[in-house]
Amino acid sequence: MKKLVLTFILLNSISVFSADKDFQFSESGCKVVLKNDTFSIENSVIKRCWKWNNGNLISLSLENKKSGMCWKTNSRQVDLFLPSESNSAAISTIKTELILDSYQFVKHVRTTIEYSLGNLQIRKILKIYPDCPAIATELFYKGKASKTWFGTFANVVDLKNIETLTKTTETGKLPVMERLYLEGKHWKVRAVEFYDITDRFNTLVFPVNVNSYKEDLVLKGNILFAENMESGDGFFIQKEAPNSNSQLHFPAGDFVVNGANFRVIGLGIDSCDIQTDEWIKGYGYITGVYKGNETERDLALRNYQQHIRPLIAERDEMIMSNTWGDRAKDARINEAFCMKEIEAAAKMGINHFQIDDGWEIGKSANSVYGGSFTNIWNNPDYWKIDTKKFPTGFAPLLKRGKELGVELCLWFNPSVQDNYAAWEKDADLLIGLYKEQGIRTFKIDGTQIPNKIAENRLRKLYNKVMAASDWKVTLNLDATAMRRGGYFYFNEYGNFFLENRYTDWASYYPYWTLRNLWMLSAYMPPQNLQIEFLNNWRNADKYPKNDKFAPANYSFDYLFAITMMAQPLAWMEIQNLPQEAMPTASLIKKYYEIQHDIHKGAILPIGNEPNGKSWTGFQSIQKNTGYMLIFRENNTDSTTTISTRLRPGKTVVFTPVLGDGKAMETKVGHMGKINPILLKPNSFVLYKYEYK
Repeated sequence: MKKLVLTFILLNSISVFSADKDFQFSESGCKVVLKNDTFSIENSVIKRCWKWNNGNLISLSLENKKSGMCWKTNSRQVDLFLPSESNSAAISTIKTELILDSYQFVKHVRTTIEYSLGNLQIRKILKIYPDCPAIATELFYKGKASKTWFGTFANVVDLKNIETLTKTTETGKLPVMERLYLEGKHWKVRAVEFYDITDRFNTLVFPVNVNSYKEDLVLKGNILFAENMESGDGFFIQKEAPNSNSQLHFPAGDFVVNGANFRVIGLGIDSCDIQTDEWIKGYGYITGVYKGNETERDLALRNYQQHIRPLIAERDEMIMSNTWGDRAKDARINEAFCMKEIEAAAKMGINHFQIDDGWEIGKSANSVYGGSFTNIWNNPDYWKIDTKKFPTGFAPLLKRGKELGVELCLWFNPSVQDNYAAWEKDADLLIGLYKEQGIRTFKIDGTQIPNKIAENRLRKLYNKVMAASDWKVTLNLDATAMRRGGYFYFNEYGNFFLENRYTDWASYYPYWTLRNLWMLSAYMPPQNLQIEFLNNWRNADKYPKNDKFAPANYSFDYLFAITMMAQPLAWMEIQNLPQEAMPTASLIKKYYEIQHDIHKGAILPIGNEPNGKSWTGFQSIQKNTGYMLIFRENNTDSTTTISTRLRPGKTVVFTPVLGDGKAMETKVGHMGKINPILLKPNSFVLYKYEYK
């Protein structure tokens, strides 16, 4: 090996080892070893080995320690391949450290490798969590590349070019960030593509199931499952990037599959994006292992996903109201109106009230008074509290909110001009609102990521706010329009505001919202999403009289229940709810008492896909207990058989917590099947269950 510096950091203690010695780092059940030019990372579940190659790693094996399956890889190529760059790494360094639990991190062991390819520097961060079946990889770049990495293939999004694309992956002309060249001919593969831009799309998940073949197959998606059908062992990859249709330098696909050979492409960065004086982050990935049925597969992926950002009840759990859903925009926003909203929210059991657009002096492009988002900082008063609406600032609202247990939250639109050139001013503004007003939850709207400069500055904005608040701030990242981060990028900062749906335009249908949440919950934690429920007494006349799926045909309890596995969002003016809505306050208050306990579990979909007429729901899985939320949509069956994630053959006791169901005890059938009973159409039950 050439020059190598080894650094261990453990609880603020630093040790540096000489370059000519092997080393081993072991902490909290995680181990990192470099010995005889073989580098490995492992915990109780997963082990992966690479040829060290002076830091430019080449995969040697991937092992599932629980099942005993160890795949030997047969590639001689580096995992991270960059066209036009040398594969011979020069100076390399390695640092391993234990990261403790905090508001920012779940405890893990982090290894940082840095090496040089000519004038280009690479930083690869590998993260492993105790008892988690996956290893995460972050990639950073600095220096100067030899030439462009993509050439004529940058931003190729037309499917007619796939033949050209696959040829370039074979001949080494397209970047590859991860590769696994395994064994076996019989591989069942699922790639899952996602859509945000929910103002335009109402189906957000597109899984594709294929059997691998000897020809290259290019697949889109943030998630890939691959299972060897002979052994039943599988692995998964989550590409930590925006959705495929929003990625930068997107090469028409995310994964290339050929037999037992798997590659991850689309780094989100080209040589022109790299700076000589600053590390620039590209897209990353996680690679994990599983064996068993679909539930075991999904739990393995969810295990990792629930480690990305610690779920802290006092910061992350929220039952929020936001008045924008009633379409008055900023016309009514003032102190008296907001005071009534806080008081009405408290009566309903809602603990966060968010003032959307209209609290600031400046007038946005969405204002009823007319305005613009262009060159915001040309007006130094734009983001000051409007004293015509709030004569003494937010102090009276904050005081009343504290008395009633309702936290004041705000909306904010970063300055997109010149690729967020004013990001520091934006960050300082949010930090000031946090430190001076105590505001710690912000809806982030209007973002656009057209290039790497914009993405990098937006990340700097978020990181500065988080650092200044010791990661006690939560960002509600709007996923409704434009090129943004999707569901697997920027997800360390808070949750995602999923949809704009309105009764004013008859675009809100409860089963549509339930369906989108149900489909997403198979691949990401639903507790990371804000899901809305609306005032279904408004605009009933704007739906056809014979429309059986119109919101007016559902109880207000049912509309709220749809949101319970996520972060509920009352998309309405609470003070204008009719008296008939008030009984739902009892449901919301009971839910609040168990909200965090529900969200601690791995929440996965059960039953059938919601279509307005099915039996469907969710299961929050803990060790020997959990919660099950079951919906009987508009159908004629008072009972049915549904598949769940329960263990077949076990006896389970179900205790109703919320909704219309009765207590029951049942022996679980094949594929987790049970027979719930709900006597009325469009009804639900939330059970607490325990294995007997």
